[in-house]
Amino acid sequence: MIKLFTDSDLDGIGCGLLAKLAFAEVNISFCSYRNLDERVSQFLQSEEANGAMLFITDLAVGQEVEQQLAERAKRGGHVQVIDHHVTALHFNSYPWGWVAPEREDGKKTCATSLFYDYLVREGKLAPNETLDAFVELVRQYDTWEWEENGDLQAKRLNDLFTILGLDGFWETMSERLASGEAFALTETEELLLDMEEKKIQRYIRQKQKQLVQRWIGDYCIGVVFAERHLSELGNALSKRHPHLDLIALVNLGTKHIGFRTIHDNVNVAEFAKQFGGGGHPKASGCFVDDTTFPLFVIETFPLAPVYGDAEQNQLNKREEAEGVFWTNHQGQWWLSRQTEQGWTWYADGGEARTFPDEAAGERWLKRQFAAGLAYDAAVLEFLSVRLGRDKDAIQADYPSAVKQYKHQTGIE
Repeated sequence: MIKLFTDSDLDGIGCGLLAKLAFAEVNISFCSYRNLDERVSQFLQSEEANGAMLFITDLAVGQEVEQQLAERAKRGGHVQVIDHHVTALHFNSYPWGWVAPEREDGKKTCATSLFYDYLVREGKLAPNETLDAFVELVRQYDTWEWEENGDLQAKRLNDLFTILGLDGFWETMSERLASGEAFALTETEELLLDMEEKKIQRYIRQKQKQLVQRWIGDYCIGVVFAERHLSELGNALSKRHPHLDLIALVNLGTKHIGFRTIHDNVNVAEFAKQFGGGGHPKASGCFVDDTTFPLFVIETFPLAPVYGDAEQNQLNKREEAEGVFWTNHQGQWWLSRQTEQGWTWYADGGEARTFPDEAAGERWLKRQFAAGLAYDAAVLEFLSVRLGRDKDAIQADYPSAVKQYKHQTGIE
């Protein structure tokens, strides 16, 4: 008997599809970190475990089950753990563990690519162009190299999995990989994916308006409640809010929190470790429990969203010589302008702070106050109240209105 425990994401399913091709009969359990230990432990105590070849891919068991696996291997039972997460590197201390986040040439791996190499090396699977193409797409998506390389087919493969679900994707890919024909998506699938991409972009725009931020330790974190398109959402929010160290995506339905970052100096795998989780340096996760629920749900729920930068302003633009207005959802306002000392941010009715360059000042403002470049309509309303003037008059001669505001507030 061949028994495989693997993750239920694209990478984990890729391992399952390869196992189905490699072995005449294979029993596959698609798991998560939450139920992996329980399922593996139950299997080890069952009669069917005797004489079975046991594989675990793309997931790492906890210490207790790890010891059970070690004892099984010591008794001569088959165990093979294949993973690519840095948090699972300790399995390399066992002869039955193979964890490699990167190949010798520095190329990032995924569980599917490692399992493919293993099956080919062991003579269980003959390589071909169909499998090579499929495995590479899975690898590029799981490592997010597809974005660097511009290989949208890798992302679209995962989008297809999202649309079809596990069972539908499994059936479709099982037939396609066994055919031996060149691997490609059909015209119908491409049409479905075009529609799905539009839905994803709408979802991202919706969730961007709900993003809140808070500090946990030394990290300024964006938190959003989301249940769909988590990888795409986390990546998009990270790019649109680069002042945030990482994004936390809270899925209360699955009781899971995903962490994403675009910064090389932030390791979200290490961040997740403190909550009993793990993963990749730029993509990791943990579960919602007694520790994380207060931090990421209770304490963040009442926070006002981050004020997203206005993107199509005609008046309040970054290059405005008289100064640029910033605000947040708490009603705080700032004016920034270049001075002899650098770039200065003047709080409305408060203190001024000067930074060596504009980027440093903007990063400080956003991290400390969740502020953003104010929309024209908001600026006109603000100046109308502060100056006691009609908004149409302010809009007609906007630079002079900004000068009047500066004179009124004592800004040089």
